[in-house]
Amino acid sequence: MIDRLLGRFSHDIGIDLGTANTLVYVRGKGIVINEPSVVALNTKTGQILAIGNEAKKMVGKTPAHIVANRPLSDGVISDFEVTEQMLKHFINKVHKGSFTLVPRPRVVVGIPSGVTEVEKRAVQEATKNAGAREAYLIEEPMAAAIGARLPIQEASGNMIVDIGGGTTEIAVISLGAVVVSKSLRVAGDELNEDIVNYSRERFGLILGEKTAEDVKIAIGSVFEQPEKLVMTVRGRDLVTGLPKEVNMSDYNIREAMGRSVNMLVSNIKSTIEETPPELVSEIMQTGIILAGGGGLLRGLDQFVKRQAEIKVKVIEDPLTAVVRGIGIVLEDIDTLKDVLVENDYDKAPRW
Repeated sequence: MIDRLLGRFSHDIGIDLGTANTLVYVRGKGIVINEPSVVALNTKTGQILAIGNEAKKMVGKTPAHIVANRPLSDGVISDFEVTEQMLKHFINKVHKGSFTLVPRPRVVVGIPSGVTEVEKRAVQEATKNAGAREAYLIEEPMAAAIGARLPIQEASGNMIVDIGGGTTEIAVISLGAVVVSKSLRVAGDELNEDIVNYSRERFGLILGEKTAEDVKIAIGSVFEQPEKLVMTVRGRDLVTGLPKEVNMSDYNIREAMGRSVNMLVSNIKSTIEETPPELVSEIMQTGIILAGGGGLLRGLDQFVKRQAEIKVKVIEDPLTAVVRGIGIVLEDIDTLKDVLVENDYDKAPRW
């Protein structure tokens, strides 16, 4: 009774709980939060020092007793208590300035398609412990497809590839359900790691994760570019331990990411091979849709098109595709409630 009363003054929320970033959609308002999924923790006292943007500024710059890292790994919760604190922070931030002292919203959270029942339950419990009175789940590729405005409830083939920070979600959707799907641990973070390893082996230069990501965004590509891209990269010399800088080109970054990109495309092709012929025929007409931050990698759409022999389109604002899809479900829950995940913990939503 108290929860229901508090819920009347709370906002229904959709959360894209990503490995790299967390985005929050508020029913009737749109996307209100887009911050890194990073938490800074004092290991001596157990106190949370910063969350989101403020915590990311501390990554790689903290003393020994302060740890700034991500509580999610490869799209799933790796630190339950810290994830709970992060969710509570975002829920309270949404209700800041409202009349609700103890917000009890209904929350829909995006999850990777390949997670286990235990991992699903962990997300629901963390969300409820963070203050949600009801917590429901939606698979990220389904949410991305809805965010891309694909006709998912029709008897037609819709193929979405959502390349996030921790996972890449590949799915073929028809009649409001996933027909074939793959969830890979090859995504943005893996590409950053490829650049770190390549820099160490090729140039004897040790880079931080943030620097590797900056390099990927600035000069990363899959195809040779019309104009050569070069960037001065600074780090620590592997041998001397002293500061060092080298010039890296787009060719170097293509070479660094080549294995992971080929693995990604190989899984897209194998997903197509497992798809019923009638749906493949329709996908050839509508094309493969790229979403997520990885979809912005220069030339990736053309590379996938050449390898899969199907046209490819990067949706507008791919970084927010999943949370936009969650928002569409929130705004019209009666029509779209069937796309939510059913599991042993909480079978069906009561909206």
